[in-house]
Amino acid sequence: MRVVSGDFRGRRLKSLPGDNTRPTTDKVKESIFNMIGPFFDGGLALDLFAGSGGLGIEAVSRGVDKAYLIDRNFGAIKVIKENVAITKVPEKFEIIKMDAKKALQKFQEEALIFDLVFLDPPYAKQEIIEIILAMQTNNLLDENALIICEADKKVDLPIEIGEFAEYKRQIYGITQVVIYERR
Repeated sequence: MRVVSGDFRGRRLKSLPGDNTRPTTDKVKESIFNMIGPFFDGGLALDLFAGSGGLGIEAVSRGVDKAYLIDRNFGAIKVIKENVAITKVPEKFEIIKMDAKKALQKFQEEALIFDLVFLDPPYAKQEIIEIILAMQTNNLLDENALIICEADKKVDLPIEIGEFAEYKRQIYGITQVVIYERR
């Protein structure tokens, strides 16, 4: 795994050993960023099931001001910290070991508003729907926010979730990426 483009281009990222996580491949990561716009002018990104932190790091590499990298797994947090250290700008990242739902409550209390959200939860369909609705209800999403969901291609993600509708859907091998934007 590596950073595909931007300020940190080419830097190698570590991934979690074992089968418990599914790191986003470089090909899928590059495709995601080609679909949502290759570079950004500021904003906040949230990677709620960060794993190795690769998507949030890629977003900051391409111009996002700050990325919040959330995972509840101690091993994942260790790898995320190592990967963020490779960027040499740790101040552009907030690494939090916490359950996703508790993290959303924390962000609501802090009145954070995200421009990009990456969701790759272990139980895709049910959690993706719940999380998007919770973020919408708690005003955690910018008016122009994009929500990038990654799941097994067999998972049937709906075309609409609350105020958000499918913007793009693409399949890469066994992985599908669905991007939602506000209607």
